[in-house]
Amino acid sequence: MRVLRLVLDILLLLLRPLLILAPTERAAWVAAGIAPVAVVIAASAPGAWIAAPLLGAALLLLIGIDALLTGKLEGWEIRTADDIEVGQPSKLAITARFKGRQPRRAEAALACDARLAGEGRIAFALAPEPFEDGWRGETTLTPTRRGTALVERAWMRWEGPLGLGGRQVDYPLEKPVRIWPDLSPVRAPDLQTFLRNAQIGLINRRIRGEGTQFEALSEYQPGMDRRRIDWKASARHTRLFARENESERNNQIVFAFDCGQAMCEPVDGLPRIDRAVSAALTCGYVALKGGDKVALFGFARRPQLMTPFITDARAFHRLQSAAAGLDYAAVEPNFTLALATLTSQLKRRSLVMVFSDFTDPTAAELMVESLGRLVNKHLVLFVTMTDAEVENLIAAPPADMATLARSVTADSLAQQRKLVLTRLRRLGIEVLEAPWQNIGPRLIDRYLAIRSSEAIG
Repeated sequence: MRVLRLVLDILLLLLRPLLILAPTERAAWVAAGIAPVAVVIAASAPGAWIAAPLLGAALLLLIGIDALLTGKLEGWEIRTADDIEVGQPSKLAITARFKGRQPRRAEAALACDARLAGEGRIAFALAPEPFEDGWRGETTLTPTRRGTALVERAWMRWEGPLGLGGRQVDYPLEKPVRIWPDLSPVRAPDLQTFLRNAQIGLINRRIRGEGTQFEALSEYQPGMDRRRIDWKASARHTRLFARENESERNNQIVFAFDCGQAMCEPVDGLPRIDRAVSAALTCGYVALKGGDKVALFGFARRPQLMTPFITDARAFHRLQSAAAGLDYAAVEPNFTLALATLTSQLKRRSLVMVFSDFTDPTAAELMVESLGRLVNKHLVLFVTMTDAEVENLIAAPPADMATLARSVTADSLAQQRKLVLTRLRRLGIEVLEAPWQNIGPRLIDRYLAIRSSEAIG
């Protein structure tokens, strides 16, 4: 058995230079053109049948010679960002250097996670760089989901001068690319201008008081203000404790995300949960700049995460990191367990912004019931996105019976949705429904209006 394995290893070592040789598309067309000629020869002169295999052998020889005439791959490099944001384009480039004769054509392919490319494969051509000795090709990656995606393997193929044969090599990569929530709205010039103006207006006047009345001790978490550490209590308990002071100005804002099946449905190419996370982080950044405390809560069948309250805008990256950990779950959410857990974690009245969606009134029953219990202790804002597909079906002209039937069904779903939202409003719950493009600005406006009315404390 060992002798057989040794023989196989030797054969692979000897044949490896031939394994990287590959015919091109042009060679396939030439072979397709030779086939009818061989058939004609065999039919008209059966004694000349030897010409057909000779033509095939000549083509194979040309393919091999053409592949050997092209230069060898001296080195290559892949360049892509280690951290990108969901839904935002990012450049990926490959540079290659060839030793000897330059190839006629070169192309590359990458096997990657489906988060980066829909089919898990990226292919693009390389072109010679005008002022450098090398070839370069680039493409644009637009991730569709958060998480850590791997670029697993790379293939490189380059053709000889005749275009009949080429060489092909592949390399394992295992390069991780971290996909974060989209923060482009936070970096938007309009928002930054608004915050600069607000610092000398309403927000500046309302963040002066920190509160002095002692309320409770809690274990210190990263992101909390270090000045709140109670050193005496920490010394007694041999771990850091922070003082919780009662103050109407330091409002607690909780962004609660339903990570269930309805929120995993795409809207304009991205899951609803990612649209919601982007809007919530934008509003959370404004809240931190205004002196409020912000926490994230995620749930599906069971609670996924609950962050400590962040009080400093300089710790905003902790919210982004926590939001990146929200998982996609193709299950129905358990509102009863999730909101009961959230209520037990909140020690004072807070503004809870719940991002969720529903498909029918039956599925929304438990949601309405659970939110009704939550609003007894906290101020609740229910945030949902309008379904553009349903609205388009309703607005479609009734050209035929099928279109009319779809329009009637869509209108029925829209009416049922309005009934659920009306029930929430009657329970005293604020409701925000808007297209995903407007959710972020509308959410900030609603938050500022609630904050100025002092309805949270």
